[in-house]
Amino acid sequence: MRIAILSRNPRLYSTRRLVEAGEKKGHEVDVIDTMHCYMDITSARPSVRYKGKALPKYDAIIPRIGASVTFYGTAVVRQFEMMGTFSINESVAISRSRDKLRSLQLLSRKGIGMPRTGFANHPDKIDDLIKNVGGAPVVIKLLEGTQGIGVVLADTKKSAEAIIEAFMGLNASILVQEFIKEAGGSDIRCLVVGGKVVAAMKRQAPPGEFRSNLHRGGSASLVRLTPQERKTAVDAAKTMGLNMCGVDILRSNAGPVVMEVNSSPGLEGIENATNKDVAGMIIDFIAANAANATARKTRTKGKG
Repeated sequence: MRIAILSRNPRLYSTRRLVEAGEKKGHEVDVIDTMHCYMDITSARPSVRYKGKALPKYDAIIPRIGASVTFYGTAVVRQFEMMGTFSINESVAISRSRDKLRSLQLLSRKGIGMPRTGFANHPDKIDDLIKNVGGAPVVIKLLEGTQGIGVVLADTKKSAEAIIEAFMGLNASILVQEFIKEAGGSDIRCLVVGGKVVAAMKRQAPPGEFRSNLHRGGSASLVRLTPQERKTAVDAAKTMGLNMCGVDILRSNAGPVVMEVNSSPGLEGIENATNKDVAGMIIDFIAANAANATARKTRTKGKG
């Protein structure tokens, strides 16, 4: 099977591990810089071009698209989809999960646990926005933030109002969420592949920090999930339409609540914490499902 990994940096741990796992299982794996792809959009023979040439026919792609290049990256994924290539995560699902507001609304509609969240453009009563999520302390997030960047904890109502006014003065879109104090600065990252949690780790924020992201100095350790936590992670992935993703959960007094669903989760932390070959599991899922998709297309053509 021929697989392309859409990644801007072939030296990243996750990209390297996927290449290693794919080649170990006998597949041909190429790393393609998403932003250097360009598309020939035609009804006859749509193609993706790269470095002056049309890319070969790939059986499957693994999008590793950064948040800052979501628009162009998903356009490239759509082009591959038009060409009949299997993508572990479809373009529409990636876009859906990258929109923090939309993803929270979808989770809410499905009844999946999540923190009380407020969103407004220019509320006349900022104090009412804060009150409706349970009052201070509150967590204020930029819609476009990633890896804990653009996330602020406001301890008091006065500081929350000042932060919200400052962000709105910059015309930034923000979310205001209740602070889950009982989580103790930790969260759980669940790695979901093919509708199953294949690995999970607990991430703990360093002293004096409430953000548990490993990029911000958090530590990772093995964790045992409850059945409810496992179901919440799987339901969140299904709601987003993602075959492979990281689901971040907080343990609250009301049960597990989903903070984020990440369509391009890093593999280093969770593989090291769990000692599991997550990259290999991803490749196995692609091999099985890309082959099934090809078989279905062949049967459909035969009937015609």
